[in-house]
Amino acid sequence: MEFIHEPERIYQIAADGQLLAEIDFPKIPNQAAIVITHTFVDPSLRGQGIANQLLAEVIAFARQHNLKIKPECSFAQKVFDLTPAYEGLRYTE
Repeated sequence: MEFIHEPERIYQIAADGQLLAEIDFPKIPNQAAIVITHTFVDPSLRGQGIANQLLAEVIAFARQHNLKIKPECSFAQKVFDLTPAYEGLRYTE
């Protein structure tokens, strides 16, 4: 799936403009970190690994820009908790 990238958001929309998938990751002020606040996948697309693809895009972005990640939404928290390789990326206050 091809995603649209914005400074603090990655998403996909249908031809009719309907939001199909989205992950939001605003920068934490005065920190070299972002916080994943929201992940959404339309019910018609769930179970296809799209949320994982979105998260992978954010992780690649964070690595490219030397940023830590605070996984705040429940999906990102779960993936980070289950993936020891991501522990080095986790932002801690």
